[in-house]
Order: sequence, then structure tokens, then C-alpha cells
Amino acid sequence: MAAALEPWQTAAPRRRRRSAPRPARQRGPDPEADPEADCGVVLLRIREAGKDLLLSDFWSLALETISSCLTKHLEQLKAPEGTLAEALRNLHLDSSPDASAATPGPTPGETPVPGTCRWKCVCYGVGNFATCVTARHQLTFLLLFLEKCQIPRRHCWVYDPLFSQLEIAVLNSLGVTVLSENEEGRRSVGGEPTVFYMPHCGTALYNNLLWSNWSVDALAKVLIIGNSFRGLEERLLARILQKNYPYIAKILKALEELELPETSQYADVFNDTSVHWFPVQKLQQLPTDTWAFREEPDYQDCEDLEIIRNQTRGPSAADWNSR
Repeated sequence: MAAALEPWQTAAPRRRRRSAPRPARQRGPDPEADPEADCGVVLLRIREAGKDLLLSDFWSLALETISSCLTKHLEQLKAPEGTLAEALRNLHLDSSPDASAATPGPTPGETPVPGTCRWKCVCYGVGNFATCVTARHQLTFLLLFLEKCQIPRRHCWVYDPLFSQLEIAVLNSLGVTVLSENEEGRRSVGGEPTVFYMPHCGTALYNNLLWSNWSVDALAKVLIIGNSFRGLEERLLARILQKNYPYIAKILKALEELELPETSQYADVFNDTSVHWFPVQKLQQLPTDTWAFREEPDYQDCEDLEIIRNQTRGPSAADWNSR
């Protein structure tokens, strides 16, 4: 059984500038990675990445940002009394991190504290973490995030169409649930508060996710850690955004977004990444006809589509409901 992650010293938030448009996602191999490596080697590299992340300025600053959003998110969900203190307790600890405790493994003590709010988590698009340093850091962040928010790993669903059999085996050993098919981001929260962790995913995945939860009740339970929606608005022509990604275009007025900190150490890993949530008051202020539009996205005329399509797409609710 792996040791539990130790607390760390929080730091005051710092101001950051809007990052420039991100470069194309790098999935190439890192020089020290061996394509023939076994699970133990990959797990060791994840452990080393965890040590680096725990000791970084980025980690403590990012958790402060996420904590702020999760607190507001829980408040609007009217969670039971005591939930906020318990669910966010690990995000506000005072002692320094113990890097040696960053060992990946099943989350110890998966029984939740009575009365706490149980989030679920869905992760899309972390890439080939066995051979890509960027992807490895993104996966490590997810594992530490689950630990600090007391989300059992078996309540985290993970998918990337590029996962190798080795990576699937590693993820299974870590205790997360690997989805069996490409959902293209079309997953409903099913009435349960859900964090979607989608670092550097294609715009269509975010648009599909919004479509699958296109109601006030469902979106109020969604929190997204991924590409900045404001950044998308700035970089895409309005007509392109409205034509190709209409659900993103429609939700911008009902969005709260906080950027993750910008640090040189992880400039290529978490650049242009924000935490997004949807306040009920803002959702209810959108015109009524906003919710009447429910056409499923197809992207037939969309150029430069950053998504791997599932040609035999079908429901995968069994994966979701089996846990």
C-alpha cells in the first residue's frame, strides 16, 4: 500500500498574464523513455514526476485556484453541513510537502468521511504518458488532485484513444477506471457533481461535453479543468465559434473561469489552462431559447478538427453506471 500524500505549504496567489495561443500538443517521446518499458518502470517515472510537482510553486498555487472554484461549486450544490470543511480540508494544510510520499498507488482509505460531497472525475486526453514528459506531468497532477479532494480513484474514468496496452495496464494498476470506448466527450454527469479534467484537449471535446449536459441542472454540477474558454473566444473568429462550437459560444456569458498559474517549470504542460464552473444564477439568466437548441454536433464542415472520431460510436453508460 502506497503512503498517503503529505500536506504542503500553501503560497499566496500571483498575478499572471494571458498566455499566448498554445503550440500544437506534443506527444513525441522523451529521450529517457523506453517504449519497451514495463509497468514498474513507468510507475517509477510517474513517482519521480510526482516528487517534482509536489515541490513546485505551480502545485500549491494551482490547488489554491482549484480550491476557490470547488468551494463555490459546493456552495451552489447546497452540500450537507460540514461538507466544505471536510472535502476541502486537504487543500489548506500548512506543513511542507514530503516528496518521498508521492508514490502512485490505489488511494488509501477510500471510505468517505460521513456527510462529505462525493465528486466523480472524468479525464480525457492526457496522452502517451509512458513516453511523453508533458503527459506524465498531467497524469501526475490528476492523481494528486484526486488524493487531495478525497475522490477515490475507482470514481475516476480515464480515456485517450492513443493509450497503449502498457499505459492501460499502468492505469489499471493505479486504480482508475479506463473507459473501453471513445465517447468523444459526450458524457452526461447523470445528476452527480463531476470534475472533468481535460488538459489541452480539442475544442470539439469541450463542445460535446456541454451538449451532453445542456441544462441548468446538469451544468450546475459540472466543473472543467482544461483549455481556457476565454482564450478560445479570443483566438477564434466569432462566426467560426458560433458555427462549429455553438455550445461553447452560448455558455460564455454564464461562465466563471479562473486561470491556473503560469510558471516556467510547467510552461508547456499547463499553459492556457483554467478552471471553469457554471453558477446557477448566470445559467438562469440566459434566454429561454438557449436551452431549446439541442442539436447534436457533427463537425462535418469543420476544418482542423482536433479530435479523434469514433466511427462506431455508441453508448458507454455501462462503464459509468457499473461503479
